[in-house]
Amino acid sequence: MTSQQLIISGVGGQGILFITRLLAETAIAKELPVLTSETHGMAQRGGIVISHLKVGTFSSPLVRPGQADGLIALKPGNMKLHHPFLKPDGWITANAVEPSPLAGVVTIDADTLALQLGNPQAVNLIVLGRALSMGRFFCTKDEVAKVLRRKLNGKPAVLEGALAALAAGTGAA
Repeated sequence: MTSQQLIISGVGGQGILFITRLLAETAIAKELPVLTSETHGMAQRGGIVISHLKVGTFSSPLVRPGQADGLIALKPGNMKLHHPFLKPDGWITANAVEPSPLAGVVTIDADTLALQLGNPQAVNLIVLGRALSMGRFFCTKDEVAKVLRRKLNGKPAVLEGALAALAAGTGAA
């Protein structure tokens, strides 16, 4: 898949911008055109952060309602809030304890998994790993891991935790 529109949402401090940049850098490594945009007005106070990621030949960085292929929601409430961005056959991967009544939703209890890993800040990479495991992405877990290795070069403990989180998400499939 070389053309994809994604919405990534959560609240301030969850690493929305980190995984958006990680995916953008993965697209660049694959020599794919990429555009990103984010809104994070009250993020420092726990406010909603939403990021738009477009991979392919697009002219605007914003995903229009009804056009997103997928939604990665790091906060359960954001599934309903940002669902209108999805295409009718769009998918959602969400950090949630309970299954969602919405169609096309895959949930993962990333908060619990992150605590089990001893890395509560790894929720974003766990949910991303779960989304990648669905096989509906422009990239693979291995391609994302390669970019992580480059980004976190010289930080072996952080890299080990990041790769473990990504693997935990894909392993939960």
